[in-house]
Amino acid sequence: MNHIAHKLIIGILAVTALGGCQRREQAPAGAKQVVVGVSLLNLSSEFIVMLNEAMAAQAGELGVRLIVNDAQRSAERQIQQVEGFIAQRVDVIILNPCEVDASSPAVDKALAAGIPIINLNSATRSVPTAFVGSHDEESARLAMEYLATRMNGQGNVVMMQGFMGQAAQLQRDLGAREVLAKYPGLKLLACQTAEWDRAKAMSLMENWIQAHGTKLNAVFAQNDEMGMGALLALERAKLKDQVLVASVDAIADAVQAVQDGRLDATVFQDARGQGGTAVALAVKIARHEPYAKETFIPFELVTREHPRKPR
Repeated sequence: MNHIAHKLIIGILAVTALGGCQRREQAPAGAKQVVVGVSLLNLSSEFIVMLNEAMAAQAGELGVRLIVNDAQRSAERQIQQVEGFIAQRVDVIILNPCEVDASSPAVDKALAAGIPIINLNSATRSVPTAFVGSHDEESARLAMEYLATRMNGQGNVVMMQGFMGQAAQLQRDLGAREVLAKYPGLKLLACQTAEWDRAKAMSLMENWIQAHGTKLNAVFAQNDEMGMGALLALERAKLKDQVLVASVDAIADAVQAVQDGRLDATVFQDARGQGGTAVALAVKIARHEPYAKETFIPFELVTREHPRKPR
């Protein structure tokens, strides 16, 4: 079976491999320390910070040395970072890709050098050694179905997209549009990127308020940073009581906003599960042990009626 992210289609596999996050596993006697190079999308994003913290915790448990680089949303920088890991002869590379296509050479270079590479949280066109993440279409379906139900299938929606060309943006876009197609009474008034960024989302929402005013009924933001930016703009315009907002990731302040009755819904994405599993998987690969080629961790809708504590 081809890697699911390679084809960017909906899959049905759901494998949760979190055991390594829950217990200490001892390295075989005399085994050398596993060294893992990590290239992360952007450490100014709270969710990516959560991934990094999860990896660091699991690395501490397993005695793994992590070399962590911040790609700062640059696929070119990410490729250079992977080239650096190749020069250092790390045992395994964990790649949190910036873009589906533009980050693919990083995967190709690692595999050509004989170094296993794990894609974490996001996909590339090139097929890596293994993948750990979630079905991003599922998160968008959960959020958009929630909005459609609350709106009784009628009304106007705007959608904030993430960084264009990244797998999460593409797949969440796909999932949201699948739901919209089921409800002919829902109209997508506008769709534009705010690049996963809270300040950019706030500015974009202000523009949409000026353009559409009281015609707005709901906002789907493809991550919580943008959802919180949209929420703040609506609150400042005193329109939040007229507009539903749902987003994805369940970062701490979004969960708190849901509990406070400000944000209508978020979708929990398990950063701890993804990050911890990726490091445990890297160890298995480095030690030539059996491993799962693909690990998909489910999403979970979070509302005031169905809360989840911040993690």
